[in-house]
Amino acid sequence: MTNANLLDVVVLLEDLPADGLQVGMRGTVVDIHHSPCLAYEVEFCDDRGETIALVALLPNQIERVWIRR
Repeated sequence: MTNANLLDVVVLLEDLPADGLQVGMRGTVVDIHHSPCLAYEVEFCDDRGETIALVALLPNQIERVWIRR
């Protein structure tokens, strides 16, 4: 389970074909939801910095790979 903070970089642990996302893609946590359960709003961008998808993910769907200090 991942405990991420705002602006941490996370990697996706499962494919989300409906959103055009694949395992291993990296995204940035842009919001944290605490109700009804813990979830992270993550923005995934392409090489030009354009948003591919903005999705709410559960802690078991992501792994933190970079921590904003």
